Parts: sequence; structure tokens; C-alpha cells
Amino acid sequence: MNKLVFVIIAIIAISVILPSMVSAQTLPKITLGVDKADSPKDLSVTLQILLFMTVLTLAPAIIIMVTSFIRIVVVFAFLRQAIGTNQMPPNQLLIGLALILTAFVMAPAIERINQTAIQPYMKAEINQQQAFDTGIKPIREFMLRQVREKDLALFVSLSHLPQPKSPDDIPTYVLIPGFVISELRIAFQIGFILYIPFLIIDMVVASVLMSMGMMMLPPIMISLPFKILLFVLVDGWYLIVKSLVESFR
Repeated sequence: MNKLVFVIIAIIAISVILPSMVSAQTLPKITLGVDKADSPKDLSVTLQILLFMTVLTLAPAIIIMVTSFIRIVVVFAFLRQAIGTNQMPPNQLLIGLALILTAFVMAPAIERINQTAIQPYMKAEINQQQAFDTGIKPIREFMLRQVREKDLALFVSLSHLPQPKSPDDIPTYVLIPGFVISELRIAFQIGFILYIPFLIIDMVVASVLMSMGMMMLPPIMISLPFKILLFVLVDGWYLIVKSLVESFR
């Protein structure tokens, strides 16, 4: 009985004291709203932040579409499929190596962009439009060196533009798709060449197994070690990376 009375008194005390303690404390207030810009500078900073976040979102697509990444990653995919190793090397490793090689190939263009566009803009020597026009030139020069004239003419005709008199007359939105299909064409050509030696090994192994009457044994189980051995003996990674990098020079 005494314990029950004690519990009831404790509950009453907590119900009376706790609200007073909470009301005495100052809790933080969090608000989120859209205020009026006091000056054009405030609006400009907001737009810069929005533009920066947009660029970060589109950065992967930009890297893929206007650099050497397309050719490199497609060739690596063909190589893995030609050897017959399904998930070795893994996708993360191949994409990481492709990104590293892309940074290596694009290093001169990136350095020019930094010196002629980014640094002058950070020092307030040029405005945003001038920085963009100056920074896009090294990328355009790289794409113009790699794009095939036939592919470029296709998108010029599809966009119903007059025949350009110089490379400067070609809009960037026309140059990018022409560059992409040109890179895919070259990557498929390299992939076809990579397939030939490994295909020969598969045919030889399959013929030997058929002549021995081992029809139920999958040829891939026998040919895979020989293909890996061939690739190692000829120093395949060295040759492929060397050929890919030199193909952009």
C-alpha cells in the first residue's frame, strides 16, 4: 500500500514539474524560407550555387561524352569478353583504369583550361562567358582531331545548318554526337582486332576436343587458361594501354 501511494505521488510530481522545466528551456527554432534579394549580387551567388550543383550532377555524362573515356572503356569491355573471363577484372577496376587513362590523355587540355580559363576567372580577370568560351576551346580541339569528317557531316546535315567554312563554325552540340559515334566506331574496330587471336585459340581447342571425341567437355574450360597465358606472354596490358594512348596523339 505504501509503495502504491509513493508511485502515485511520483507520477503527480513529474506531471507538474516536467512541463515547467520544458517551458523554462529555450529550444532551437529551425526555419526554411525564400527571402527577397537585397541586391543583384545575392541573386548571382544563388544562381552560381545552382549552376555548380547542376554541373556536378552532369559531370559523369560530360566526362563520358567529350573525352577519351568512350574508346578506352569499350575496348576494355571487348578485351574481357574476348578472353572469356566474365567478371575478371571487375567492372570497378576497369572503369577506374579507364578514368585514370582518360585523365592522362586529357591532361594537356585540362592544363590549358586551368591556365586560360579557370585561373583568370578566379582572379576576376574575365567574366563567366569569357571563361566558358576560352575553356571549351581545348575540348573542341581534342574532339575535332578525333572525329571523322563523315560523322561530323551527318549531324551537320541533320541539324539543317549551312555548310561550315571552318571548324569554328561548327556548334558544340553538333560536334559532340559526331565525336561519340566516331569513338564508338574506332573502339569496335580495335575490339574486332582483339578478338582474332583469342578466337583462333577457341577454334583450335574446339577442333582438338572434337577429334578426340570429347564432345561433352566445354571448350571454354580448356581454352581459357591458354588465352590468359597468351595474354600474359605478349604483355597484353602494356600493348593495349600503349596503343590506346598513342591512338589519341
